[in-house]
This record gives sequence, C-alpha cells and structure tokens, in this order.
Amino acid sequence: MTAKPNILVIGTGGTIAGRGKAAVNTSAYLCSVLGIDEVLDTIPQALALANLRSEQLLQTGSENFNNEHLLAIGKRVANVLARQDVDGVVITHGTDTIEETAYFLHLTLKSVKPVVVVGSMRPPSAMSSDAALNLYDAIAVAAHPSSRGIGTLVVANSEIHTARDVVKSNSFKLEAFRSPYGALGYVIEGVPRYYRRPSRAHTLDTPWSLDGLAGLPKVDIAYGYGALESDALASIAANARGLIFVGTGNGNVASHLLSTLREAARRGVHVVRASRTGNGIVLRNGTQPDDEYGWLTVDDQVPQKARLLLALALTQGCDTNTLQAAFERY
Repeated sequence: MTAKPNILVIGTGGTIAGRGKAAVNTSAYLCSVLGIDEVLDTIPQALALANLRSEQLLQTGSENFNNEHLLAIGKRVANVLARQDVDGVVITHGTDTIEETAYFLHLTLKSVKPVVVVGSMRPPSAMSSDAALNLYDAIAVAAHPSSRGIGTLVVANSEIHTARDVVKSNSFKLEAFRSPYGALGYVIEGVPRYYRRPSRAHTLDTPWSLDGLAGLPKVDIAYGYGALESDALASIAANARGLIFVGTGNGNVASHLLSTLREAARRGVHVVRASRTGNGIVLRNGTQPDDEYGWLTVDDQVPQKARLLLALALTQGCDTNTLQAAFERY
C-alpha cells in the first residue's frame, strides 16, 4: 500500500477563515477569525488524502498584504519545501490578492513539489459556503503526483488554475476566478484531472530566488483615464523604480500624459504599459512608439502581476531589452 503524502497547510487568514453571525450572512461576516486548525476541522475527509500538518503564519485579510508579507510567505514555503518530510504545501489565503501571492511564489520558489493557494468567496459559517470543498480540493491537488513540476496553483470552484494566468474576476460570485486560456484541469471527488500545462517558464526555470532577498524595488501602478491630470501621474512616478501604467484599450496613453511618462522614463523609471480591459495582449509599437520612448509592455499580463514581475526583474538590474524579454517569457 502506497504511503500517504505529507502536506503542510499554512494559514494566513481571509474569508476561508471567516465567520458570520448567521448562515445567511454570505457577505457580512468577520474575516480571519478562525485558526487554521479550526478550518481543517471542517473537512475530516481530507485525512484520507494525506498526512496533514498545519501552522498559522499570518492572520489577516489579503487586502493588507504588502511586499513584506509576500516575502515572509515565500521564504517560509521555500524553507518547508526543502524538507524531505514535506511533499507539498497548501496555503489558505484571502481571495482579494490571492493571484498576486500565487504568482510571486510561481516566480521564486525552487521546487517541483506542489504548492496550492486556496481561498473562498463565502465564510465556512455561510449557507452553501465554498470553503470546505475548496480546501479539500486544494489538499487533493497538492497530494497528487500529477501536480508536481507545474508551478504554483490556485484551486477554486473545483478548477485548477496556473498562478500566472488566474485572476479574481468577480467580487461576490462563487465562480469568481478565471484564466483567459482556461483552467489547467478540474478536481472530481478528490482526484485532479489535468488537460493542459503552463506554457511559460516558472519556479526552477526563472532567475529569481528568495535566498538573500531582503526587499523588492518600489514599483507603482497608475490607472489611466481621460481626466487624469499630469501632476497626479508625476507624483505617482516620482519615487518609483518602475511604473505600470494601466492604459485604455491597448494600454493607450492620453496625449496630455505622454510628456509625463516620457520624462519619467528619462529619469530612469521603467515605464510599462498595461491595459485596463483585464484581458488581451498589449502590443508594442502600435499606437505608442515604445522603442522610441524606452517603454515596456506587459504582453498579456494584468497590472497587479506585472508589478511583481517588474520588481523581481529589477532586483537584478535588468536593462530595457532584458526586462521586455521577461514579460514575454514568464
């Protein structure tokens, strides 16, 4: 008989650790009040999938997560994955920024062992909550050998998503998570079924490691719209190493803002054009002459993940060409 894998479940808070006053409270509840062991107690069935251990690393809503939180999670997971008695990791997490933490781990962890980040749209106390099944499915994915070597995953609504692609696309629906190219697979009664694999480099095939990484360069995000004033944009870019400009359509920049972004680039700020559409490729040298201005484009990445990729790339002092190549590779 094959021995069950050893899975560590790390709690960080979120709705999956929340509690409402009544079962009908699907949106009015206290976030991050349950400890990870209380959450695990709701799914004793998971003990048939793996030997489970748990630890409470953080206890807060993910809207509060900053670069320091990401580094703390990443370094703890990296340390755990190096142990021979751990076969995979599940991280319970608030859904607000779950795709950012997952992508950060996807780019920095150096292991083939499965890492799954999971949250819920309703607290465990709510009628028809998704918390128990999402966590059960996440453990099933982390425990299964087919999940090795494909990077960090996000599991929600019985779907398995690659951290690179997945985004939270709805503020309250249970089916809130989507990937523009579709899920990698599904979880059916505790068994993951994969139908595709990530196509972009990750984990062992990236140049970034958490070893010795004390912090991330300052990269900010500016949301573009027709009435955005140039002085407001300039203030956002003033102290940044990089700036993700979220433009209209194909990452377009209003004419009255061109000089502000060009000046930022001349000062050494790495300006990256993204799109506020939430989907699609931002094409280079189309409506904006990116090469002439020294600007970058995100390829098909969303702004919040582009911020993390640029920050990591800047830790190695990359030039413009190398930075652009990173957006097209990872």
